[in-house]
Amino acid sequence: MAVVTGLSAAVGVVIAREFGRGIETDGFFAAYGVFLVLVLAASAVRVAVLPSLARARAAGSFGSVVASYALALSIVAVPALLVSLLASGWAAAQLAGGLPLSARETAADAFVFLVPAAVAHLYAALAASALAAFDSYGTAAAGYALGSIVGLAVILWRVGEDGIVACAWGTLVNGLVTLLVPLTGLLLRADWGRRVALDVGSRFAELARAAALPIVLQAFFVVCLRFASGLATGAVTSFTYAYFVAAALVAVTASSLGIVSSVPLTRVSLSDERASRHVVSASLVSFAAVAAAAGIFALVGEQIIRAALGPAYEGDAGEEIGRLIVLLGPWMAVSIGVTITFPMLFVAGRERRLPLLAIAALLLDVPLTWIAVDAFELDGAALALTVATLGVLVSLLTLLSPRVLAESGRRLALGAAAIGALALVSFTAPAWVLPDAAAAVVGVAAFGALLVAVRDRGLQQAWSYLRTLD
Repeated sequence: MAVVTGLSAAVGVVIAREFGRGIETDGFFAAYGVFLVLVLAASAVRVAVLPSLARARAAGSFGSVVASYALALSIVAVPALLVSLLASGWAAAQLAGGLPLSARETAADAFVFLVPAAVAHLYAALAASALAAFDSYGTAAAGYALGSIVGLAVILWRVGEDGIVACAWGTLVNGLVTLLVPLTGLLLRADWGRRVALDVGSRFAELARAAALPIVLQAFFVVCLRFASGLATGAVTSFTYAYFVAAALVAVTASSLGIVSSVPLTRVSLSDERASRHVVSASLVSFAAVAAAAGIFALVGEQIIRAALGPAYEGDAGEEIGRLIVLLGPWMAVSIGVTITFPMLFVAGRERRLPLLAIAALLLDVPLTWIAVDAFELDGAALALTVATLGVLVSLLTLLSPRVLAESGRRLALGAAAIGALALVSFTAPAWVLPDAAAAVVGVAAFGALLVAVRDRGLQQAWSYLRTLD
């Protein structure tokens, strides 16, 4: 996850340095939002199918279950591919309706390649989860990392001559390599078991339930972009970069923990007490990384953005992105809770109401974002994203059980508040007497020292629990 995130950041740096911040980047990122939606659906596929595949392996029906999932994915993959190939212009017009014509044309050019790339990631997720049922994570990790490396190489090779569309080409190559490596490993390793009847319909319903909420969570971001497109030129790009940084921190911490803990949790009895302990333990460990990052960007966000993205992002643009990352700090904390809780619904078999939750969340998010952006512009988008995602977290904990909501909700709130307070003290105090860069270094050291000093109050127990998962 860390390697893939770092290489994705490198792609963002290439885009920023080659194309700056304007109409062309706004158009590309409008199309890229769809890619992110489908890739998040792929992440949902990974965690949703893990319990079923682990049980299928034990029951000797592994091959038939994998085939059923693959056919179920095609119900979404085939129409998406057809839209990307035959109606990219129409799709781009819907995504970038508030942008100039040249931006919509850029979105259409990128859309043709980004959707097939996302479809490749859907099937790569299935292959990776199939390997995880055999307690194998290394092959999939190698595939994801190699795909990112090769994709970045393609972008660097062609971006100077072919423009921003080369970034879409590299993304497609990334997806294909990411799929081929775990698929090859699966074909060589898997014990397919006996043949049983394919059950495509129920598997598709299962995937639909799994994907509904993650797609809506990513749709929150797309809704933010849609309303941001009515603001000043570059607003979509600024919010996208801030969101990328925030989402990357969630992915490296909480998403990785959610993936590798699903199979072990499937093999044990998941009581309310264990569910609450798991949510709190995994979240507390991730909160610390988020708090440290928010403190760093609060002090030297503009310098980091300028150094990474180039002169087009110095001054107000860099300050805007840095400020947005800090404002997305509460969203990161809430998203960690969502990311940890979501896979447990499938382990516990309590996922059937997820589509209803997804619909209700989206219906509430659209007017909320509209009002917030109208009142506070991009800051309002960050606020709306946090509030909508918090509502989802409360709902997920309730679906696990009211007892889990009461226990873990209280402990999550206290843990987030305590870690946030430690970060505030650690970074604010040196900022009063030191230059920003020096204050950031001292703040990180002070924050780490304070975490060690209070480890007996939660973090040590959380880390010890996570190490017991097998």
